[in-house]
Amino acid sequence: MKITLKIWRQKNRNTPGEFKTYVMDNVNPDMSFLEMLDVLNEDLMSRGEEPVAFDHDCREGICGMCSLMINGVAHGPKNAITTCQLHMRSFKDGDTITVEPWRASAFPILKDLVVDRSAFDRIIQAGGYISVSTGSAPDANTIPVSKVAADRAMDAAACIGCGACVAACPNGSAMLFTAAKVTHLALLPQGQPERYQRVVNMVAQADFEGFGNCTNIGECAAVCPKEISLDTIAQLNRDLVMAALRGIEPNTPIVPATTR
Repeated sequence: MKITLKIWRQKNRNTPGEFKTYVMDNVNPDMSFLEMLDVLNEDLMSRGEEPVAFDHDCREGICGMCSLMINGVAHGPKNAITTCQLHMRSFKDGDTITVEPWRASAFPILKDLVVDRSAFDRIIQAGGYISVSTGSAPDANTIPVSKVAADRAMDAAACIGCGACVAACPNGSAMLFTAAKVTHLALLPQGQPERYQRVVNMVAQADFEGFGNCTNIGECAAVCPKEISLDTIAQLNRDLVMAALRGIEPNTPIVPATTR
């Protein structure tokens, strides 16, 4: 296959970036998208050029690191997969493919296709801990949980924190991510003691990080590689209302160490 790539190149967050065009003549259709980028980088380095920086880790659709905007779609044209699970047979010979990093003010570009998603870590950190003593594994398994609640909690816990929801949302909202992290604990007995303080803190942290508001557009769920449902946002909103009725206020937001 012959493929033309238009890839965003940017030295760092303080330097303007631009698209650079690369033509690849011998792309194997069975390559994954990241393997194709590996081949491109080998060619660039053989010519003494700077390789394209991109994130990757497990390459099994588990870690969420391989976050790329491909032809304007988070993770590319296939549903319910990550970029590392996308294969070049999904494209046609002669195609032009535009590759960009996530575009969100809360995800500053570090270099080329790599963005800083540590804002997600701080949202999770703001959620705190659970204070239930579950004992050993057998003891924990004796806590009764309904099948419906367990299934919904597991569905929410499938979120891998890739950030596709933020990249796809016109508002740059992190509501689907935050809702997934809130919901999987809100539905379980172990998550009840801190349930309402948790949701207030996590939403406040998301606002502090500069993510936009949710306006129910639904692009987040459409591109989520783990198919996290919009129902999680409804669950988050219900918990927020309950927290407000209880008069619960957020704790002080977590400030990044680099700005303290």
